Amino acid sequence: MISGQSALRAAALAAAVVAVDQATKTLVRHNVEFGSRDGVFPGVELVHVRNRGVAFGLFVDGGTVLVLIGVVAISALLIFFARHSRRPLVWLPTGLLLGGAAGNLIDRLDRGYVTDFIDLPAWPAFNVADISITLGVLSLLYVLEGPPRHADPA
Repeated sequence: MISGQSALRAAALAAAVVAVDQATKTLVRHNVEFGSRDGVFPGVELVHVRNRGVAFGLFVDGGTVLVLIGVVAISALLIFFARHSRRPLVWLPTGLLLGGAAGNLIDRLDRGYVTDFIDLPAWPAFNVADISITLGVLSLLYVLEGPPRHADPA
């Protein structure tokens, strides 16, 4: 049985991630020239690139396959959430992962590519959805492993 409060939190977080992700990508598409590079902070550049692949530009010609993989990943996450919704904090990685996956999936379905705009040295450009997915994976590991446990005194 799915916890209503947990589901509401996950949905609200996912919606917030999608909103911020899509808003930032729209700002970049309308205000940053495609292919440009502007220093924001030392080692951080604002860019405007189109990623037709996945992480690190892999599977550039994936097209429909990448969309299907995204749909399968979101479905698997929803099944996981339904089975573990009462676990403390499970809404956090669920919302982050759903929001990030949905944000990039929207781009793929609408444009055929994902807009990336944050570039760090020796790292491919990324976006808010990618940050959300990364934080979602890290928080999922925490939720699965749980807070540090102390040995019971014997």
